[in-house]
Amino acid sequence: MTADEARDLLCAALREVAPEADLAAADPNGLLQDEFGLDSIDFVNIVNAVDERAGVTIPERDFPRLSTFRNFVAYLVADGRS
Repeated sequence: MTADEARDLLCAALREVAPEADLAAADPNGLLQDEFGLDSIDFVNIVNAVDERAGVTIPERDFPRLSTFRNFVAYLVADGRS
């Protein structure tokens, strides 16, 4: 998966779970939960949406690696995830 594909995938998941989120104004290094006003259930729903759309399984032990937009995208791109 390319970085552009990963960004698009994450943005789609964010729009689904938090449609009021201003994606353009968010700091890519800011914590997703802070930047978009997400609670822990919202975060899990975003991960699940990405799982479904990308056909990948993100284990719960990796959730800390998904804390920022930039880190989430990097995680999806790493190791040729698709």
